Amino acid sequence: MNSESLLLFLEIVDSGNLSEAARRLRMTRANVSYRLKNLEKDAGVQLLRRTSRRAEPTQAGQLLYDHSKAIQLELLAAKESLAKLSGTLQGKLRIAVPSGYGKVVMADWLIEFKHLYPGIVLDLAFESRVGDLVREDLDFVVRITSAPPAELVARKLRDVRYVACASVAYVQSNPMPVSFAALRGLPIVTSDVVGRDLRLAGYRGSVREEVLLSPTLLSEDFVFLRQATLAGLGLGVLPDYMVQEDIDAGRVITCLDEWRLSIFGTQMYLLYVPNRHPTRAASAFIEFVVGKSRNKA
Repeated sequence: MNSESLLLFLEIVDSGNLSEAARRLRMTRANVSYRLKNLEKDAGVQLLRRTSRRAEPTQAGQLLYDHSKAIQLELLAAKESLAKLSGTLQGKLRIAVPSGYGKVVMADWLIEFKHLYPGIVLDLAFESRVGDLVREDLDFVVRITSAPPAELVARKLRDVRYVACASVAYVQSNPMPVSFAALRGLPIVTSDVVGRDLRLAGYRGSVREEVLLSPTLLSEDFVFLRQATLAGLGLGVLPDYMVQEDIDAGRVITCLDEWRLSIFGTQMYLLYVPNRHPTRAASAFIEFVVGKSRNKA
């Protein structure tokens, strides 16, 4: 039983199944399965209960997982100590950011971060779907929400304001809504909410209203949604950071500006598991991103 096999076992448990672990490790599933069998043979007990979809640790497997996680952290600490001697930060950070905010706002930050810390490997996913920090072995997730999960550390990056807007061409052919309720039935271009109806909340002073939207175009990719709005396909309901330059340039016209609109939440957070990877690389990333967001605000 060596450190390599223990780290492989960690990856299997964190991934949830052998196929996903093989993908992350860039190995064949057969190779992962073979090494797992050898590990269980060395341990003398069954470590995983396997179904067609999931691989869950047995009691013995959970014990081994906890010890393996401690070994992984010790290895990370050792690498950190060696990095201190060379004066450079090293490590790997797996990060999931929303497609729109990641590409429009954070992309330049991330490139600057890489210039500052070339020894830190960034593994980035630009996606609006919120990843599971534990199961997907992510170090950080950026998420729009009004109430971040209590079990995670949440560092606020910015307030998020949605705007209702349309291209000049669309406005020339279609009347813009003058009341919040008038949004009902209009061709809306926006992102989907998985598992429930798409409802838009509006706040004006102490008044709160809600309307069920009828989208004509849905996507998780806000960059595409911005393009669709500029093309006149409908009334865009998009985060302000996606269309602020278009508003300033007169390419799109907003409406219902007296309302504060919300679909997914009103704040953007950097989320991470407390004390999961207490590395200098992770600390540098947190400090850098939070600092950039404050300067942006």
